[in-house]
Amino acid sequence: MASSLTKDAAGTPGSQKTFFGHPRGLATLFLTEMWERFSYYGMRALLPLYLIAPGGLALDAATATVIYSVYMATVYLLTLPGGWFGDRYWGPRKTVAIAASIVMLGHLTLALPGDAVFYAGLVLVAIGSGLLKANISTMVGHLYDGPNDPRRDGGFTVFYMGINIGAFAAPLVIGTVGENVGWHWGFGLAALGMGLGLLQFLLAGKTLSPRSSEVPKPLSADERNNVIRKSLIWLLIAVVFYGIVGFSGNFTMKWATVPLTVLGLVIPIMVLGRMKRDKELTSTEQSKLSAYVWFFIAAAVFWMIYDQGGSTLAIFADGKVDNQVLGWEFPVSWFQSVNPVLVMALAPVFAWIWVYLNKKGKEPSTITKFAGGLTLVGISFFVFLLPLTASSDGSLVNPWWLVSIYFFQTVGELMLSPVGLSVTTKMAPAKYASQMMGVWFLAVTAGDSVTGLLSDAGVNLNRTGVVTLEAALAVAGGIAIFMYRRKVKNLMGEIH
Repeated sequence: MASSLTKDAAGTPGSQKTFFGHPRGLATLFLTEMWERFSYYGMRALLPLYLIAPGGLALDAATATVIYSVYMATVYLLTLPGGWFGDRYWGPRKTVAIAASIVMLGHLTLALPGDAVFYAGLVLVAIGSGLLKANISTMVGHLYDGPNDPRRDGGFTVFYMGINIGAFAAPLVIGTVGENVGWHWGFGLAALGMGLGLLQFLLAGKTLSPRSSEVPKPLSADERNNVIRKSLIWLLIAVVFYGIVGFSGNFTMKWATVPLTVLGLVIPIMVLGRMKRDKELTSTEQSKLSAYVWFFIAAAVFWMIYDQGGSTLAIFADGKVDNQVLGWEFPVSWFQSVNPVLVMALAPVFAWIWVYLNKKGKEPSTITKFAGGLTLVGISFFVFLLPLTASSDGSLVNPWWLVSIYFFQTVGELMLSPVGLSVTTKMAPAKYASQMMGVWFLAVTAGDSVTGLLSDAGVNLNRTGVVTLEAALAVAGGIAIFMYRRKVKNLMGEIH
């Protein structure tokens, strides 16, 4: 009921309507993000299954993993230019509206038959998602009176719930339609979800902060011309190069995937390297930046394994897991709802645990939480070895094996991801305060790029040897970070 979501602020008769005690604009952004995540995670749940299905693109598992990994890496890579457009060109509100329109167009394109059209749709969804993700969180912050507003953290928690509600419902709805009715009908349903989110965003725009319509640092005429000139030069180079490759008959999928995965590794290194070489940073800022490199590498390894929940594990589930309950067969894509429902169930528990331990003076440090998260994602792949080995003779394994893997990954996520966001804002040099959040997302890009490069090289990620190696790398990394925690703490200065 809509009336239950809004109320007058307590003790302030005649005040504006609120959303669970928060600015009414939070409801607008909550629903926009919920529908965007609904469309995104629904398509994400279908993507690897469609790529390998006989009625889909009928690709081999390695190629499907490459495409999935490149897609995921590109979404997070594009958060950097997405933030730039919001800061310098359109402003956050206009950028989100344009981004949502691009996402919807991308899903509509995916709903059409044809391989070339399909890949064009993927590109559009990646561009739109990158633009939107970088700006909508900024708009949530605009609703509050600065960083010290006591409602701010609670507002972001409510917003985060919108993400997980959309992510939970998407595989159940879009996955069911895609697998049982038709793949393209599922992609079309994702477009409908984004369309609903865009519609309510436009209709309820008056509830948003006026700051969200402002361009914080608009481009000068010279800067705009310089950007356009450089963009056209790079576009011309790409068109000429790929035109030559295509007309010569040498074009393969690798010509598209390898450059993107290499960029996904090179750009994070370049960005961090540029910051480290900046002579304007103080010695304290340089020290914190050196500590942050540890967190960044740990996060990249974490996301490399974690994001395989939608590719390696999904492909394994499609042929090796008994997805029947009491004789009823449920869609394989439903496994993708396990993580968000676990997040919604466990996030309040973890929040309570940290507060309780803090009162006792026993709350783990940031670096210890990071080490724990990385170790747990490694343990999840050690668990994966058990059903992987059991299915080697062709028998189907119990679905609870996958649930247990996702459980370890979700607990690891709750130890690492929120802490990573927090430590990124705390350790960012003043000069790069707004850019550091984009750097955090580049850790996801780097991790997915490694997965893409491995698959492009022909490595079968569903082999026990590879899974063991990844699991051991994560656990060893977690142990190493824990052992060197004092050194990292010293580099962090007053941040703990």
